[in-house]
Amino acid sequence: MKERALVLGGGGAVGVAWETGLAAGLLAGGIDLTKSDYIQGTSAGSIVGSALARGLDAKTAYDAHLAAARAPAATAAATTPPDLSRLISFMMRFPTDDWPSLDLRRELGEFSRSSATISEDQVIANMTALGAAGDWPEHFACTAVDTESGEFHVWRKSDGVDLVRAIASSCSVPGLFPPVTIKGRRWMDGGMRSSFSADRSASSSSDMLPSPIEQRCPAPFDDNSSKAQNEPHIHKHANWP
Repeated sequence: MKERALVLGGGGAVGVAWETGLAAGLLAGGIDLTKSDYIQGTSAGSIVGSALARGLDAKTAYDAHLAAARAPAATAAATTPPDLSRLISFMMRFPTDDWPSLDLRRELGEFSRSSATISEDQVIANMTALGAAGDWPEHFACTAVDTESGEFHVWRKSDGVDLVRAIASSCSVPGLFPPVTIKGRRWMDGGMRSSFSADRSASSSSDMLPSPIEQRCPAPFDDNSSKAQNEPHIHKHANWP
């Protein structure tokens, strides 16, 4: 068991930027998240978490994100925004005091498999371009959900799977991205079970749970927060500074 775990939640592109900025700010204040005993990421958190677990400098990553955001946008053909209504209708059925049921996750999985999206190869290429490729850090894990069975899984180095595919599976939002194939199964975003899944972290006593979106965490991780639904926050437990 580990003493201090960093559990990074989802949040899309905003989540990647917010969590990277948070890590850079904490580093400037003397807290280096790369020193965490265990790092677990879900969706956006899997991208940021894998970078931190590999020891990549948070300030360097922050500067790169800032430079990209300030760069002139490339001219591109107009595209139709994705229809998120079906995904939102599923998420409105998520319970507030427990994880989504297996049946609901299976429904989401069917939606994920049947949706028209970019190709799986393109997703892997995009994830590789983001810098996700590399050796799997011993203390890193990321989450995903099997689109057929609805079963939840935490990918770790011991699974012997490709790091890019594991991260891509954790980021595969149903209806936006295709399921990612690993070991003959197709996987979707781990956030379809929980944005954190802190109950599955390898921590004995101390978790830090940053998320750009307010998330309810079933006991024992619910801190009874009364913050507004969309207010960024950090759940902290035990021995973090």
